[in-house]
Amino acid sequence: MVKQQEELSHPLTATITKTNTLLHIQSLLPSFTKSEQKVAHIVLQQTDSVIYSSVIDLAEKAGVGETTVLRFCRKIGFHGYQEFKLALAQELVNPVKNLHGEVGEDDSLDIIMHKVTATNQQAIGDTSALFQIEQLERCVDLLQKANTIHFYGVGTSAVTAQDAKYTFLRIGLRVDAFNESHLQAMAAATLGPGDVAIGLSVSGSTKDTIDSLKVAKQAGATCICLTHYRRSPITNVADITLLTAAQEGPLQGGSLAAKIAQLHVLDVISTTITMRNKEKALLYKERTAKAVLERKY
Repeated sequence: MVKQQEELSHPLTATITKTNTLLHIQSLLPSFTKSEQKVAHIVLQQTDSVIYSSVIDLAEKAGVGETTVLRFCRKIGFHGYQEFKLALAQELVNPVKNLHGEVGEDDSLDIIMHKVTATNQQAIGDTSALFQIEQLERCVDLLQKANTIHFYGVGTSAVTAQDAKYTFLRIGLRVDAFNESHLQAMAAATLGPGDVAIGLSVSGSTKDTIDSLKVAKQAGATCICLTHYRRSPITNVADITLLTAAQEGPLQGGSLAAKIAQLHVLDVISTTITMRNKEKALLYKERTAKAVLERKY
């Protein structure tokens, strides 16, 4: 019972609303037991029928016991199965359709264009649905006061880290980005109280990024992570977790939608900082623009 209460009050368990129940389940997938994952997959794949199913029906479809279904409901923040079904039903009133699906071999260029566009737009919409304003406010406050800001990311997240560096540098923040494991670790060791380290990892399981955040935290820095999965290894290290939403199949790693979701979060934060420090931001934007002006034809 105590464990169940802890799960319900877990700081990373977002407030469930009628618009983000399915996103919430997707973000928790890696943290479920194998039996709970069976329930989750049925809910995600057969949502229309689940809202008319009893506990026994859902348990049979998933091939698990009734207690597993009830435990699944509590783990995602509901007090019981009926409350869970009500939230699903409310979400289906205005469903968000994923028009991307699997791009078929017979799809025309026009269809592919519309499917990919829909997926990228959905990544932004779904990520916004996961926003927790209090967490974003904390990030804005920390970053605008930070002595130094580091971004850590490898693979495709390194691209996002570099873009973030340019964005925040232009508004007058002391920021750097590192994508090589040794440089990340050494840079993290130079941080201290008043500094912020931000780790980017869609999977939440990128060892180099997680290890660098651990070093930064031991040095006294505040750690923030951007990830798709609510209870992944990186969230155990971070002081603040910001969630992104972008569905990727096993052969879609590094999709543009995942990067768009990351950039959307960072854009919201940087824009807020700019608006709250308008004079300073404008001054540094002018300075940085002049600094590169002579390097253009």
